Amino acid sequence: MKIFFLAILFFYFCNTFVSAQKIEMGSWNILNLKYSTSEKLSFFGEAQLRSLKFYNDFHYYEFKGGFNYKIHKSSKLTLAAGSYQTYKEGGDFVLPKNNNEFRVWPQIVMLQSLGKIKVEQRYRMEMRFTNNGYRNRFRYRLGLSYLFGKEIKDFKPFQISASNEIFFTDKQPYFERNRLLFAFNYKPTKATSLQIGYLHQFDYKINDETGRDFFQIGYFIELSRKSSNNSTVDTDSKDN
Repeated sequence: MKIFFLAILFFYFCNTFVSAQKIEMGSWNILNLKYSTSEKLSFFGEAQLRSLKFYNDFHYYEFKGGFNYKIHKSSKLTLAAGSYQTYKEGGDFVLPKNNNEFRVWPQIVMLQSLGKIKVEQRYRMEMRFTNNGYRNRFRYRLGLSYLFGKEIKDFKPFQISASNEIFFTDKQPYFERNRLLFAFNYKPTKATSLQIGYLHQFDYKINDETGRDFFQIGYFIELSRKSSNNSTVDTDSKDN
């Protein structure tokens, strides 16, 4: 736990330095709950709240839910849907909204190991019903993660990860967004994970969110039926 709070302190001083350089760092907050009914099937719900300044100028929230089905020990399918709300800049939840969206998305995640490094590839298709009409979007994320620390029962308590994700569409200009994330995870118990990270997002001619630098913090809860207590701990890159 001391390491986690030291990491938070590190990111706080990083934000203070960035602010002194007149570069705004926003906040990106995640709460995720996952429930596994078996080793193959699980359900999840997630809420996110984001701001363009450090816990000020809140402009975005989302909530979504869905299920995962493990088709192989190294791959799983997901189907989910949710509400995604983006407000104008200049304050907290400034009206009118930039975007009011309902989204349905299937995805597939594939994992492989390179020594002690886990490699994740995530492919997602988004069917987006927005206040500007229907749009498709496609996302590809490549992530690397490394578990470390003294093993507690059947899991290690610490994880560092890095990922890069590109967003593109089937209409010009095709490329929409690039999202880069560096994160540190601390797992105090088998059922809970705490995450802090730095996320940089670049947007190109879209209005559903503004690209910025973000301090990310997340709390992830993983529950399961008694019959699946011996299932493998989920070590995928976080942030659905």
